[in-house]
Amino acid sequence: MMKAITRWLRGDGTPQTVPLPGQTQNHAGGFAWGVDMWAQLDRFLVLGSEGGTFYVRESASTLDNVNSARRCIADDGQRVVRRVVEFSTSGRAPKNAPLILVLGLALKTGDVETRQAARAAVQKVCRTGTHLFQLAHVVEMLGGWGRGTRAAFANWYTDKDASEVAFQAVKYQRREGFSGRDVLRLAHPRPPTPQHNAVFQWMTKGWDAVPETSPEPALDRIWAFESAKRAESTTQVVDLIDRFRLPREAVPTQFLSKAEVWQALLTAGNGMPFTALLRNLGKLGSVGLLVPGGAAVQTVVQRLSDAQRLRRARVHPLAVLIALTTYRRGCGVRGGNTWPVVPQVVDALDAAFYASFQNVEATGKRWLLGLDVSGSMSMGDIAGLPGITPRVASAAMAMVTARTESQWSVMGFTGKLVPLAISPRQRLDDVVRTVSGLPFGRTDCAQPMRYALANRIPVDVFVIYTDNETWCGDVHPSVALSNYRQRMGIDAKLVVVGMTATNVTIADPNDPGMLDVVGFDAAVPRLMRDFVA
Repeated sequence: MMKAITRWLRGDGTPQTVPLPGQTQNHAGGFAWGVDMWAQLDRFLVLGSEGGTFYVRESASTLDNVNSARRCIADDGQRVVRRVVEFSTSGRAPKNAPLILVLGLALKTGDVETRQAARAAVQKVCRTGTHLFQLAHVVEMLGGWGRGTRAAFANWYTDKDASEVAFQAVKYQRREGFSGRDVLRLAHPRPPTPQHNAVFQWMTKGWDAVPETSPEPALDRIWAFESAKRAESTTQVVDLIDRFRLPREAVPTQFLSKAEVWQALLTAGNGMPFTALLRNLGKLGSVGLLVPGGAAVQTVVQRLSDAQRLRRARVHPLAVLIALTTYRRGCGVRGGNTWPVVPQVVDALDAAFYASFQNVEATGKRWLLGLDVSGSMSMGDIAGLPGITPRVASAAMAMVTARTESQWSVMGFTGKLVPLAISPRQRLDDVVRTVSGLPFGRTDCAQPMRYALANRIPVDVFVIYTDNETWCGDVHPSVALSNYRQRMGIDAKLVVVGMTATNVTIADPNDPGMLDVVGFDAAVPRLMRDFVA
């Protein structure tokens, strides 16, 4: 009887369908610890809710996260704005949309100081015309345009050089139901210079006729854009791209199937921007530029291998991962676009993925990486990126640690825990394919600790990549870790990497040896390293 009582007090006899003190129910019916609203805000800003999860529809997930963000704004709105700016400017989020949504909430629902901070942050968070139109859409849905909101949008245009405004107007013509003309008419910015006035006039009224030459340097890209719309030959368009660095969005559709046009877009000026290059690798191949032995292959590989260019562009690891998985497939997700796959380009993308993380030094500790590959990890795309499920992303994240540390093992748990035959010497796309082919099953996040204890495996740190929707085990993960520590005599730590924007975690907030972090963030490997060391 005393043994049974002791087991109950320790939690050994408490299955995951029964709560430990202080726990809350997750969406799978099991019990875990609730994260506070600030941790949930971080998860939402980084991971978003697009596509929903295995257990929760997108609409319900978004509503839950928005309501949590509202509570944060009511508690300390200026802190929320600072968090949004930090995540946006550091490139920690794969998509800016959740950040813009929260910024819009602060702009429209915060107190006076919060709204002032949000207005000042618009320029930092909305770095492109697309971002500005997304914010305009959020503002429209939240009740419209007050004086302060109009001023924030007006400043976005007037604080930029006229030539930069022209570039934004040409590249981002319409998004989310808004155009530059719509925003100008709502914001009423006062042009600070005659050049700004000329750009605003074109944005709102256009040109009746295109002059033979650009009226002035600030209007060069507008003139080139208008000339390209009237071009009759590929040679004319290529010349305009070379001379004025027209972006792809400014090239008429009928010329976007020409290899000469894409060659010009690739090499004009300082070359195609890094993010644009990632998005258009398939197109470069389909028009005949990226082919084995082609001259453009060397150019692309050099660009992808440029670590400084990668850092300056603030490219998120997910952007590289989606480019790798899409390009390696040899065909687009939508439509019939196909291309030859060049191994050198795949290798360069693989290297760029690891380079997109902060430099991480090895700890010399013994790591066990547990990948939740259950059914719930196969549903929903992180940040709405096609094909990047939590299961795929967790495998990619684990490889960052595997490439850094010397003592590690990787296990997958879905019904039961099995060693994964993957190696850091493999290309990332091979690892993704291996993990994607595993069978689905139930979620028991206690398995890594129980497996290590049963097999007397010395581990200094367990890392579990999961959506925290654990439910089927007969012991809670935190209890399994406690048992491991006691019986192995090792003060092992646990890092829980949350791969979806839920409001629960299996990491006990009262245990200083457990760390709960947001999943696919470029800073995560360095953060885990510091915690473990």
